[in-house]
Amino acid sequence: MAALVPQLVVTAGREPAAMLDLAGNTARIEAQRIRLLGATHVSQLGSQAAGTWLARGTEQESLPSIRSPVLTGPGSCGAFLVLEDGIPIRPAGFCNVNELFEANSELASALEVVRGPSSATYGANGLHGTLNFLLPEPGARPGTAAGIEWGPHHYWRTRLQGDGTLGGDALAGGLVVDHDGDFRADAGYEQAKGFAKWRHRTEAGELELAFAGTVLDQETAGFISGYRAYEDPARRTANENPEAYRDADSQRLALHWVPAAGHAWAGTDLRAYLRRSRMDFLQHFLPGQPREENGQVSGGLMLASTHDLGAGRRFTAGLDLEIARGELEEFQPGESGIGTIPPGWHYDYDASSYIGGTYARLQWPLTAALALQLGLRVEVMRYDYDNRMRDGDTRDDGTPCTPAPCRFSRPADRSDDFLNVAPSAALLYRFTREVSGYVSLARGFRPPQAAELYRLQAGQALADLDSEQLDSIELGLHRETAATRLELAAFAMTKRNAILQDANRFNVSDGRSKHVGVELQADARLPSGLYASLAGTWSRQTYDFDSLTPGGERIATGNDIDTAPRTLASARAGYDTGRALAEIEWVHVGDHFLDAANTAQYSGHDLLNLRAAWQATERWTLTLRLNNLADEFYAERADFAFGSYRYFPGRERELYLEFAWQN
Repeated sequence: MAALVPQLVVTAGREPAAMLDLAGNTARIEAQRIRLLGATHVSQLGSQAAGTWLARGTEQESLPSIRSPVLTGPGSCGAFLVLEDGIPIRPAGFCNVNELFEANSELASALEVVRGPSSATYGANGLHGTLNFLLPEPGARPGTAAGIEWGPHHYWRTRLQGDGTLGGDALAGGLVVDHDGDFRADAGYEQAKGFAKWRHRTEAGELELAFAGTVLDQETAGFISGYRAYEDPARRTANENPEAYRDADSQRLALHWVPAAGHAWAGTDLRAYLRRSRMDFLQHFLPGQPREENGQVSGGLMLASTHDLGAGRRFTAGLDLEIARGELEEFQPGESGIGTIPPGWHYDYDASSYIGGTYARLQWPLTAALALQLGLRVEVMRYDYDNRMRDGDTRDDGTPCTPAPCRFSRPADRSDDFLNVAPSAALLYRFTREVSGYVSLARGFRPPQAAELYRLQAGQALADLDSEQLDSIELGLHRETAATRLELAAFAMTKRNAILQDANRFNVSDGRSKHVGVELQADARLPSGLYASLAGTWSRQTYDFDSLTPGGERIATGNDIDTAPRTLASARAGYDTGRALAEIEWVHVGDHFLDAANTAQYSGHDLLNLRAAWQATERWTLTLRLNNLADEFYAERADFAFGSYRYFPGRERELYLEFAWQN
């Protein structure tokens, strides 16, 4: 069997780099692995990377965790940077906590996960981690591929991909359509995702035009309530919110130009993009179940220029510009039974954002084995907000609630500005040809999101928020040989100005937390075809302040942050003959607290999965996937709120069958 190929990664520095030359971490999940997994939810991809838990919600919803707790409520959105071919899939101030369903994960040629702050390279929202979905490049794998897959609960998925030429230019594209009837009552989804890329090469350089889009039509299943309800065969299939739904669509257009080596602009990388997304969903988790509609239109420019200074010295400078306009409406059709939560319009506003960021990176060899890397990013963000309703916390007709005030507060028109400076520094030492080590210091930041500034609650007319800031120190080791690949990292991080709701339901940036941990990513492959891999994490994530939550729950310094397992792991072992493959996988989520007071707990779970693939002919491949082999009853996500345990139950044992064809 072929040996492990030396790995190149592109996310950390926006340009290809050998893993051994990287003063930081990156977990890369390659195309072959993505195809074997055949993930029906992005959480199955996330489990392949150390320090990463893309906690599955209902249907296609998810809550990311990368060197962090699973974040919810104010402060949760925008803590992670989600990229597609190096470009954020959403504008910086208008995230959606479930936005991973807008990524073309099923069609990606690779997924790169960078844990910790993105430092100088990307700026806003690269706080706890970055996910970069890389779509197939035109000309990389000429031919056509198609597949059809079946699973339980009327699940089916079709996939079509092609890579060829058009008038001498390279053209690649893909489309995936799937449907899931779900194992829970009155739930399921239909979705479609696709992309197309056109590449034109001339003597002046290389020009690429890319389009990507997604559509999701989802019937949502909410939490089930009661202690360990996920173990009850009847309750785990119930849906306490059969009326819930989520409809969403997104489109992205990008232009990428790289001048040729002899061009006057050689060393320049230019990307321009336009994006649009809309979503309509029922907030079944709130009293009165209001309907929310939101949307964003945005565009931007990413310019970088790299200069070779000789003797291994390199200098890169960049400029990022972005403009966006977002809007949000919330309407409640009926009574909630609570006097402060009236029917009618709660919010109706639009906000425009403007971002200008500049950065510089310097790589300077100190000796033949030791190199210094320095970076600095300065970024300015401005919001212009327009309230299209009455200001204040009254009903939409201006009358007071009984008792007053109403729960929802609408600030007057205003503008807000944020300035962020993010330095970084690293030392990289090459011990041998196969081993390198590094130490890095980095800062990440996250400006307040538009909803945190302008979607306020009773009594708060102004949210005076600061940008969240995360400072990190990391020690790491890389080892790469023909048979093994290893990445070991230890980190300590402090977070300031974390945005949360205080006991008065005011949005404030008073939170602080500490995060420490150790991560291991390892792969091994023998000439016989035997292979194994491991992604393991131990971490401790604690509050570093004292406060009360809106429900009266006490946050205390030193307590574990809720939904922050101390251990996450996955391991795989398999045998690959070239025409046939079989593997077994273990996925572990450790026990963790479900509330800030550390009184409620989920015991964690361990799952086994089996996969087998057989290339019957040169063109036909059959793949079997058996998930949750031991048929464990577990929770994809557990929570404790309003004095009660609640869960998203995990799926029981399921078998998926795929036929794939390629030429």
